[in-house]
Amino acid sequence: MPNPSMSVKLAGLTLKNPVMTASGTFGFGLEYGEFFDVSKLGAIVVKGTTLTPWPGNSGQRIVETPAGMLNSIGLENPGVDVFLTQTLDKLKALDTHIIVNISGRTEEEYALLAEKLDVDGVAALEVNISCPNVKQGGLAFGTDCAMASGVVEAVKACTKKPVIVKLSPNVTDIAQMAQAVEAAGADAISLINTLTGMAIDIHTWKPKLGNGVGGLSGPAVKPVAVRMVYQVAKAVKVPIIGMGGIMTADDAAEFLLAGATAVAVGTAQFVNPTAALEVVQGLETYVQQRGLENVQQMIGKVRF
Repeated sequence: MPNPSMSVKLAGLTLKNPVMTASGTFGFGLEYGEFFDVSKLGAIVVKGTTLTPWPGNSGQRIVETPAGMLNSIGLENPGVDVFLTQTLDKLKALDTHIIVNISGRTEEEYALLAEKLDVDGVAALEVNISCPNVKQGGLAFGTDCAMASGVVEAVKACTKKPVIVKLSPNVTDIAQMAQAVEAAGADAISLINTLTGMAIDIHTWKPKLGNGVGGLSGPAVKPVAVRMVYQVAKAVKVPIIGMGGIMTADDAAEFLLAGATAVAVGTAQFVNPTAALEVVQGLETYVQQRGLENVQQMIGKVRF
């Protein structure tokens, strides 16, 4: 049997396979080049980028949990201008799509980022709406439909690139949030971002993370993520990038069956630097063993 086609269409982009990296877990994509050819991935999503340099949170930033990790990095990054002048040209040499994750404190910051990144070499923008809105007393954009929609509209007005909106799971109704950003113009949706969690040192009686709380990721969140992808896939027409606890190709297959067009590997890369490549290879084997002609034949095909 010939090798199956692993190509998928995502928001106007043709990906050679449905596997990408989750923002914040793969640096700018260049750091993992010593472990494998990152051009073999469907796309690379770079770490969160902001309008100005962000120093990140103080104190301990990562805590291991029984089935994952808590992080409170605080989006430390050198800022968009450094990315554009020092990193993007190197990324252009890679034979894969480069997606830039952006974060801001106001709609205006998101819009300016979108404008600056509307350049050759950037395939799409992933909008992180889990950030606090300083004009609304720190309420996260991603927990309010109106604020989330406002960010998406502001970004869409300033770029010709496909806009992917990364949803927070820390909401009452994930489908309603997805419908709101779709109506505002989102070309695709990625989910889930991390779940809010906390760990306490029983010897000092203090939080283990310097910021007190952080984002939970890893295998512990996968069942929640798969459920949310399934719900959102039934609520919207735009494609979905599924993520949350993907360690193996079998995990990735669950997300595709739930309705995701593509998947992103994140926390797994901290324990296995070649995890994303192994997911690519494992998925191709799975599709071939199932007798499918292409990977798209399994998208959204969960049976009841």
